[in-house]
Amino acid sequence: MPVVLLVEHPDHALHGFPVPRLAAALAHSVLEVESVDDDAMRPRHFCRVVQEETHAPFTGFNRAKAAVLELAILVSRLGMLPRDKIEAEIAYLSIAIEKTVGEGEKQAWGWLMQRVGDHLSVQESHGDEVRG
Repeated sequence: MPVVLLVEHPDHALHGFPVPRLAAALAHSVLEVESVDDDAMRPRHFCRVVQEETHAPFTGFNRAKAAVLELAILVSRLGMLPRDKIEAEIAYLSIAIEKTVGEGEKQAWGWLMQRVGDHLSVQESHGDEVRG
C-alpha cells in the first residue's frame, strides 16, 4: 500500500489554520467553500481559490509515467469496460513500460496491474463479461 506523507509548514497557514499538503506536491491551492448544493443524488461544493503556491517546477512525464497515469484511469473504469478493451489498452501501454520504466513506475504499474488482475479474476469466477 502506498504511503502518503502530508506536511504542515508553519508559514503555510490561512487565517490561523494550517494548510496540510502532500510532501511531494509541486504546487497547492487553498480553496474556500462559498456554497453547497446538498442534492441527494449529486451534492456539489462551489469553491474559490484563496491562495496558491508553487513548490517545484513540473518537468513533464516520460513514456512510462504517462502509461502509469493512463493505467490508473483505466483501473478507475474497470467496471464499465469489456475485457477485450481492458486487455488491448494494457497491451498498448505495456510497450512504454517495457522500454522506459524506472523503479517508481514499475512499483505503481505492479499495484495497478494487481487491481486489474483482481477485477478480471472476479469476472471469471462469476462468468460475467463487463459490458461497455
